[in-house]
Amino acid sequence: MDQGTWQKSSFSGEGANCVYVAAEEGGEGISLMESDAPDTVLRAAPQGLRGLIAHVKAGRLDRRG
Repeated sequence: MDQGTWQKSSFSGEGANCVYVAAEEGGEGISLMESDAPDTVLRAAPQGLRGLIAHVKAGRLDRRG
């Protein structure tokens, strides 16, 4: 997998709690990484990541109880 340049999320603060994102060459996938676990990379298709973000924004993944 050939990732593009890692970019830090604009919602990440300073220090060790940062999320990074990189688009694969050709636009086939998106990679996500946390700064405290740089060897663990989550890869998703753009439409899958778009769906996850929509669910998070809508509060569908909030804990209840």
